Amino acid sequence: MSGTDEIRDVIIIGGGPAGYTAALYAARAELSPLVIEGFQWGGQLMVTSDVENYPGYPDGVMGPEMMQDFRRQAERFGAEFVTDDVTAVDFSQRPFRITVHKDVHLARTVIVATGASARWLGLESEQRLQGRGVSACATCDGAFFKEKEIVVVGGGDSAFEEALFLTRFGTKVTLVHRRSDFRASQIMVSRARANPKIELLTPYAVDEVLGDISVTGLRLRNTETGELREIGAQGFFVAIGHDPNTSLFLDQLDHDENGYLLTKPGSTETNVPGVFAVGDVQDHIYRQAITAAGSGCMGALDAERYLAELESETDAVAA
Repeated sequence: MSGTDEIRDVIIIGGGPAGYTAALYAARAELSPLVIEGFQWGGQLMVTSDVENYPGYPDGVMGPEMMQDFRRQAERFGAEFVTDDVTAVDFSQRPFRITVHKDVHLARTVIVATGASARWLGLESEQRLQGRGVSACATCDGAFFKEKEIVVVGGGDSAFEEALFLTRFGTKVTLVHRRSDFRASQIMVSRARANPKIELLTPYAVDEVLGDISVTGLRLRNTETGELREIGAQGFFVAIGHDPNTSLFLDQLDHDENGYLLTKPGSTETNVPGVFAVGDVQDHIYRQAITAAGSGCMGALDAERYLAELESETDAVAA
């Protein structure tokens, strides 16, 4: 085993709005946090072009630039960073053990901030045009498509919610689904059918996102007949779900059926005392940078209180 014998007060796993905010608060509390931020630090905002709905940026900001600001602010107060991926955790013994390849880091508390990843269709054209008309978050990017034609792909409640939300901005919203029946609740389907701006297009799969510099349309394939057709659009929203980045923790931390970590109501505490979960790794409802940052703050405050209680218990035993 290599690594260090030093026991950190706080180790934060993950580097996005939640992880960096937790690091900022922990660093200002003089807890000297170590942030193991991952190779893909910055989270989902690293593939977001303009962010216009985060307070304090009145002119908007590029997602990667905002994450660099968050990171730099935490670093200013003494947070340290490891730009690598955690390969194993052991919450069964104290101090907790966090393994990064051959290095083992020890911690009294751990804040899990590994986030979630949007599911994509896996098309080269979809990846190439991310941030140029392709998005996985209507509440983040809908306002960029005023008076535009928009396509949403998906068949669950979230897809219908996105489509209904996007009618505030677009002239037309087409919801594309590969089957003729929907997983969404009947009330959501009824609302969409009643909205004059929404067209439901089934059973079609997206074969290609069209456009060189930005989205100009989509090539669709009928899943029953194989027929191809093209439709025009300037915005394309993928709403086929998210996956929390929790595979490292599933055998040690309580989680729901979709893998999101469970926290005690009104706190960021997990089922393991001293381990806290913040941001999209435990939030499948709001999924915004600002709610992630808020829960990152909560996680740092919870960890600080937990450490203070540990210290008072140790002092009492010593006395």
